[in-house]
Amino acid sequence: MAISRNILRQVLLDNQKDVERYEIFPRDYDLDSFPLIVFVGVRRSGKSFLLFQKIHQLLKDGHGWDEMLYLDFEDSRLEGFSSEDFNLILECHQEMYGKRPMLFLDEIQNIDGWQKFARNLADKKYHVFITGSNAKMLSREIMSELGGRYLPVEVYPFSFKEFLSFKHIDHDEYSLIGTESKARFMSAYREYFTWGGLPEAANLRVKRNYLSSVYQKIYLGDIAQRNRINNPKLLQLLTKKIAESVMDPISYNRLAKILSTVSGKISVPTVASYVSYAEEAWLLLRLRNIASTFVEKESICKYYFIDNGILSLQLLNSDSLLLENMVALALFRKYGHDNDNERVFFYNTNAEVDFYIPEDELAVQVSYSIANEQTKTREVNALTNISKAYPCKRRLIITFDEETTITDKYGNIDVISCWKWLLGM
Repeated sequence: MAISRNILRQVLLDNQKDVERYEIFPRDYDLDSFPLIVFVGVRRSGKSFLLFQKIHQLLKDGHGWDEMLYLDFEDSRLEGFSSEDFNLILECHQEMYGKRPMLFLDEIQNIDGWQKFARNLADKKYHVFITGSNAKMLSREIMSELGGRYLPVEVYPFSFKEFLSFKHIDHDEYSLIGTESKARFMSAYREYFTWGGLPEAANLRVKRNYLSSVYQKIYLGDIAQRNRINNPKLLQLLTKKIAESVMDPISYNRLAKILSTVSGKISVPTVASYVSYAEEAWLLLRLRNIASTFVEKESICKYYFIDNGILSLQLLNSDSLLLENMVALALFRKYGHDNDNERVFFYNTNAEVDFYIPEDELAVQVSYSIANEQTKTREVNALTNISKAYPCKRRLIITFDEETTITDKYGNIDVISCWKWLLGM
């Protein structure tokens, strides 16, 4: 049964008022470089706000709602909307305004068959901005269906610099010298470190309840319900075990054995499927070993969480894990993280190096502190060993708040505090 024209018109008009009411924090994304963009990322990462940012810019420049339409496919009034109803959107706008619109389509992945409509819009030279919370929207299959017409853009929670700007925390050279301003800065750094950068959580005094609700929606809605998982408790347990292993490579076999000891026999294919679902929802980001065989690259990986705040919900006494997760997110934000992720790796053969970026010949170790001589020796030896196998123009040890320079036979190793490294990204 087709959705009612009257309901669709009402939703379109209500969405206009909703968008106008939002206060926009401008993010550093180029929204003018391409007429067809797909924004993808985890729920609540700010994808919708990028649509609002573009719409506000157009309104400020003198354009009106007769030239554009915004539709949120998570609006409960659109329940029952199907691929057959897509053309009705254009018909309703034509009836209301008599003009050809620029389209802003939010969380479109909720509608099966959306790709055909998106491609038809591209063929007809519409300007279209789309958001979705499913990593499959970046897959080769989907991009092939879209005919290569759309520019995929990954949207992450706030970077550290965005977080500081959003909270009006100064971070220029002089602010980092003054006693009071440095104290405010370090307080914000610890806050970001612990509770992450989801935009709507940034100004909340108590963040745990909000983050818990977002996590519940991701793992129950975006993962369990969408993939018809009958045992969401098992999925939750899997997520917790991966959280506890953020710093270490872990295999499907290992995860299956761990879960089988507490939940009965769990097959390796089931574990692989659950991990894949978590990746599709942008909850987990996979990192592969650059030195592995093809099979091991897929089956023995490291996993990071899309936001430190969501990771914090799973852990106690987790400073080392949170620091490495924060560094991983900064690298993924800079270099990208598609399904194949051939940009950022870890290295594990005769030593383990947390991150290696081939295009910049950059090797990175993460250690909360290297004050302990044994820890320092371990981190330096790992960076020495990778230098024998791969070219390294720069080698870093990123700490919570320590800095120095170490020299070995391959040159200098810069020890840098994570906050300073993040400001330089």
